[in-house]
Amino acid sequence: SRISKKKPEETAAAIGDYLVEKSEIVENYNVVKGFLNIVLTQKTWTNLFAEIWATENYGVSASTGKEVMVEYSSPNTNKPLHLGHLRNNFLGWSVSEILKANGHTVHKVQIINDRGIHICKSMVAWTKFGEGETPDSSGKKGDKLVGDYYVKFDQEYKKQIAELVEGGMEKAEAEKQAPIMKEAQEMLLKWEKKDPDTYALWEKMNGWVYKGFDATYNQMGVDFDKLYYESQTFLLGKEEVEKGLESGIFFKKDDGSVWVDLTEEGLDEKLLLRADGTSVYMTQDIGTAILRYRDYPKISQQIYTVGNEQEYHFKVLFMILDKLGYDWAKGCYHLSYGMVDLPSGKMKSREGTVVDADELMDEMIDTAREHTEELGKIDGFSKEQAAELYETLGLGALKYFLLKVDPKKRMLFDPNESIQFQGNTGPFIQYTHARIAAILRKAEQLNFTPQEEDFNKLETLQPVELSLIHLLKDYPAKVKEAGDNYSPDIVAQYVYDLAKEYNRFYQEISIFNEEDETALRFRIALSGKVAEVIKKAMGLIGANVPDRM
Repeated sequence: SRISKKKPEETAAAIGDYLVEKSEIVENYNVVKGFLNIVLTQKTWTNLFAEIWATENYGVSASTGKEVMVEYSSPNTNKPLHLGHLRNNFLGWSVSEILKANGHTVHKVQIINDRGIHICKSMVAWTKFGEGETPDSSGKKGDKLVGDYYVKFDQEYKKQIAELVEGGMEKAEAEKQAPIMKEAQEMLLKWEKKDPDTYALWEKMNGWVYKGFDATYNQMGVDFDKLYYESQTFLLGKEEVEKGLESGIFFKKDDGSVWVDLTEEGLDEKLLLRADGTSVYMTQDIGTAILRYRDYPKISQQIYTVGNEQEYHFKVLFMILDKLGYDWAKGCYHLSYGMVDLPSGKMKSREGTVVDADELMDEMIDTAREHTEELGKIDGFSKEQAAELYETLGLGALKYFLLKVDPKKRMLFDPNESIQFQGNTGPFIQYTHARIAAILRKAEQLNFTPQEEDFNKLETLQPVELSLIHLLKDYPAKVKEAGDNYSPDIVAQYVYDLAKEYNRFYQEISIFNEEDETALRFRIALSGKVAEVIKKAMGLIGANVPDRM
């Protein structure tokens, strides 16, 4: 208007008239309160759909040449995986797949915290109370058996503290003097000195745990390209700390402990080696980060999928690596996520009140079975097919519900809500895919095969068809946005919107009763592409979609 010297409405009309006359893609326009709304020709929309329809691997970008590493899971070998690990694993795995779809080479890794005082607690308890119990003799998964002894240690420790306090000792002193805790500390020192009996027991009990973890990961549907173990990285971390001490980056206190002073950076002093020379988590994380860049020198970024209670830890870690002179420290990123609550409240592993990952997955599959049978959606299924469907629905519901929320937010997981076939849930999207798959099977039986030339012959497109094409067009941009922000919830929201819009299309538009065969074939093609994108998008969050329900 400043240039045309006319009112906004007159200026908009002048631009609109020009576009209608000169542009092949503009059919019409209208002006509302100074806004110019442009109506594109139907040919533009059909051409756009023809392009989407013909694109193989739609939504997957060409290689960028960039390599990234994503760490997730990273459990301790003193207990089984729990609900928090589910969000962690699903988030890390999904971000990895989304980054792959953005054209990056991704290395999926975990660091297994297989040493330390917490591991020694389980070992001491098993030695004292185990009576030779094994996974085979007890019928328990190895990770659960070892986790039971971690709980047993805590129970015995509390009992001993109470007895010492009753005898007149201060509680803080009793916590240090409890005999079972002293045994655990002695065992850690023995382990660090590679005492043969201690080392053999450690290898045996960790072996039980790894077997248990593998079964859980298999059911989760997550995998790793490389495993790192704290027992193999903490010594490298100690070496780096010693080097930093020699060069004056770190300092030693009177008791012999080694620290880094980050007060100038607005943080505080951080312990790197205890007075007795044993390492802490930070020591191990320094060693692990360096080892990974040695193993994968081309990676431009390390992404750590760890809960938001560790934000300070990673801020300190990245600063220490930078101080040690590693340029790549600037490419380290903490993918922080909020905790998961259940309607029943918070979890504590040492008290044995954690929501076990295996049990929760089994419960989700059972709940899926109940809902599906109630709704009568398994007619004509064999026993094996039905079991596969329940697993697809149960785990799909779990993954979708945990990933549809922005990772940064703390969330409440409601198992019953997550499994519903209506609303913003995995089963709603899965059911939409099964519905489209049934349409495509019928189309094949009737020999209605869409051809690209059909799209050019279309006379009119319904508003809901335009809306679906518009949503399909958005898919690559949504995958990119999710990758840029490390946010699978962007993909989850997108696929829900697409499924919801397809259901509106299904209610409003006739497919097989359509007399115009060109329109019929277009609608089959449109349905097929929607199904393909639903499958791809759900695949990025690790959820399978059924072809029959």
